Parts: sequence; C-alpha cells; structure tokens
Amino acid sequence: MTINCNGQLIDLTLPKVMGILNITPDSFYDGGTLKSDASILKRTAQMLTEGATFIDVGGYSSKPGAKDVSVEEELSRVLPAVRMITREFPKAFVSVDTFRSEVAKACVAEGAHLVNDISAGKLDAQMLSTVAQLKVPYIAMHMQGTPQTMQQNPSYQDVVFEIRKELSLLLEETKALQIKDVIVDVGFGFGKTIEHNYQLLKHLELFKALDAPILVGLSRKSMIYKVLNSSAQEALNGTTALHSIALTKGAHILRVHDVKEAIECVQLIDMLNN
Repeated sequence: MTINCNGQLIDLTLPKVMGILNITPDSFYDGGTLKSDASILKRTAQMLTEGATFIDVGGYSSKPGAKDVSVEEELSRVLPAVRMITREFPKAFVSVDTFRSEVAKACVAEGAHLVNDISAGKLDAQMLSTVAQLKVPYIAMHMQGTPQTMQQNPSYQDVVFEIRKELSLLLEETKALQIKDVIVDVGFGFGKTIEHNYQLLKHLELFKALDAPILVGLSRKSMIYKVLNSSAQEALNGTTALHSIALTKGAHILRVHDVKEAIECVQLIDMLNN
C-alpha cells in the first residue's frame, strides 16, 4: 500500500496520521480556534512535530446542519493557509478538505498534494475529472445526503454492503479516469446513525476487499461522546479506543485532532502485530 505524493512514495504498510486543520468558525470541536496566521503555523508545527504525515486543511464545516458557505468564502479561508503552510513546511504533505473542484484546483496550484472529498464526487460533477487532471491522490468519502441533510433520518437496508458497493463503483470510475491513488473513507457520522457507525467499524476489515487504502475519520465524533453521555471535548479517550479497533481491522490513515495520541496508538498496535 503506497501512494505517490508529489513524486514521493508514501508507504502505508505502517499506518499514517493526518492532522486536522480547520480554518472555520463553526467546526464541531475546534471551530474558530485558528484565527491568525501565527496560530495556524503554530498548530501545524505542533502536529508535524508530533508525527503527522499529512495536514488536512478545511474551510467548509461539514458538521450536521452546518451553514453553507460560498466558493469565494471557502477559498478565502483555505488558500492563504495552504500557501503559508507549504512555504513554511516544504516537506509536509498538505491535503485540502473540499468537495468543490474549483477549490481543489486552486489549492493544488498553491502546493497542496492531496484532495479530500467528503462527497466522493457527488456534490460537484467536475471533481473527478479535475482530480484526474491534477494527478494527485484522492480521498473519496461516503456520505448519504449533504452536510445540511445527512442526519435527517439516514437509512440503509445493509449499511456495510451498500457503502462497500458504492465505493467499489466509485473506484471503477476513478480507474477509468486514470486517477492513480484513491483512498477510501466509509464516512463515519456522515449520513449514518450511531448504530450504522458501529456496524461499519465492526466490519471495517471487509473494505480491504476494495484493494485501496482505508482512511478512518472518527476523532471526537458524536458516535463516541453520545454513547458516553459526554462531549467532543471529553472524547479523546474514546477516540483512542476506537482508533485501536480501526487499526486492527485494517485502517491505513487516521484523520485526527490529537496527533500525539494517534501516533502512540499506531506504535502500540504495530508492536502487537509484529
């Protein structure tokens, strides 16, 4: 399992960690905390020092019911951050978290190395062809509905089977477009009930049949803190517990708020396996 980022092969045999950098006022856990260039650079430096391989920059909050923002607003948030991070940390691999092809294209032009799309191409008909032209790795996440509607009674006959089928069809489409490196994400919390999320985690190893790297994004999500009757701020221990399970079931990348703890989790599970 390797992906090519800007000419460098990244081996995912040992799972890697992607640090979340939200340039948004309303993200569910850390919205509004990064208000200056200095705070963005400080947070990036911390995550890289703690062992993050990727920095995922997002300017559009996708929490359930989040307010829609214009392309112009999203660009005004993420472009300066991508530009600054790639200048200050030239060895870092920067991902742009967007479902808009225009934003993806602009950010890659500024030095971003990956595109992380919560809609797997469904919310922008130009996204897949744009990624093919950009020749960058593509993270395709499953989502039922949109961020505004996804938690309004999500339903499946068989959540594992249906999502695996949808991702399989997506991989056929990306292969036809000659997108070389595609990473799949089952989309914990995106159009799923708590029970759906745990079914997906319980059977995550079945997604290895897709023959693509698996990214897991469950850091501090409500699937943790609602079960524990706590909050996102109190969900680090639960996050680590579920990261351990995800790693034993085949996760290749953990997308996280807390890099140090995720890296320790990777190291311990690697010791267990080897």
